[in-house]
Amino acid sequence: MTTPSRRRLMRDFKKLQEDPPAGVSGAPTEDNILAWEAIIFGPQDTPFEDGTFKLSLEFTEEYPNKPPT
Repeated sequence: MTTPSRRRLMRDFKKLQEDPPAGVSGAPTEDNILAWEAIIFGPQDTPFEDGTFKLSLEFTEEYPNKPPT
């Protein structure tokens, strides 16, 4: 059964694929829509320029009412 949080994450993923923000990529892990891996590339002309920031995000069934950890 698909829960509201899982449906929302699937919509969010589709939107991220269709119109990704500059310097950001992310996707759920192969076997769990509630676990995501993401990469943010530091924007130019900021202290974060040339940085690569890898993130692991864990969502709960309470998403989007509660943020990922």
